[in-house]
Amino acid sequence: MRILVLGGTAFLSAEIVRQALAAGHDVTCLARGTTSAPPDGATWLRADRSEGAAAYSAACEGAASDGAWDAVVDVSRDPGQAREALEALAGSARHWTFISSCSVYADHSVAGAAETAARLPPLAPGTELSAGNYGEAKAAIEDWTTELAGDKAHICRAGLIGGPGDGSDRYGYWPARFARDPGAVLVPDIPTDATQIIDVRDLAAWTLTAAQNGTTGVMNAVGEPVLFAAYLEESRRLAGGSAEVVAAPADWLVSHGANYWAGPDSLPLWLPPDHGGFATRSNAAATAAGLRTRPWTDTLRDTLADERRRGLDRERKAGMSPATERRIVSEYRASAKGAPG
Repeated sequence: MRILVLGGTAFLSAEIVRQALAAGHDVTCLARGTTSAPPDGATWLRADRSEGAAAYSAACEGAASDGAWDAVVDVSRDPGQAREALEALAGSARHWTFISSCSVYADHSVAGAAETAARLPPLAPGTELSAGNYGEAKAAIEDWTTELAGDKAHICRAGLIGGPGDGSDRYGYWPARFARDPGAVLVPDIPTDATQIIDVRDLAAWTLTAAQNGTTGVMNAVGEPVLFAAYLEESRRLAGGSAEVVAAPADWLVSHGANYWAGPDSLPLWLPPDHGGFATRSNAAATAAGLRTRPWTDTLRDTLADERRRGLDRERKAGMSPATERRIVSEYRASAKGAPG
């Protein structure tokens, strides 16, 4: 296939490019490349999508001179840029994949929900992008993709993406924390809560499989739910199994400065109340269409190896700092001693 990736320099988009090249496809990346270049072997169209429709001129010329793009893949979160790309290129593409997100869903409380679940309202034009309206922005791009790519569109709603190279630092926090030192590891006492990720390598493979097969429609791309207790114990085992675990109640942790899910001083993968469905989305439609996921234990093993390469003591985007962890563990032990017995 002749594939155009809008991006191709970071995590998922770079993995799509690597796998496409390894499979013998002709791959072009349209990207700024301010922090990294596309994988070797790809044609690089240097362009800045913030400059508007002109950014796609070279890709349009490529389609005009060499024929239609067999597949276009966009990972954008900016509705304006996504719309401009669709307006410029959808007519010269045989298949269009938009990597959306399960964050578009309005309700995360229902376990096992499928693609028919209600979405957030799409982000209004002109609204400034922020972390708080990520789901709305992705919903807006879904609408543009449906309107402008029509029956050529595959809207791939990805869940939390994990695996080697993950820049969010979420899935790798726990195995890295157990491996970092044998001191007390603070964990939320949520053994029966679910975790759910998709390995970046499996998501990239599914993106290419769907494009090659002409698969269209809206599908969740998520892995199988795994109990937090099982994920935590496997993280501990892979790291050597010597660290002490201090499990504190969720409400107590919140009151003492621990944060949910992601970001500074968070306990990653710990979800807020009424989010029981966030990590239990159905992947039945995608699995029936060809999505294949590796065992989650393999992803966790490879993630820990990647964490070791990157440095267990590095600053992280998600996770609890050692100082905060020591403080909260100390406070929890003190409160437990003072509790009436």
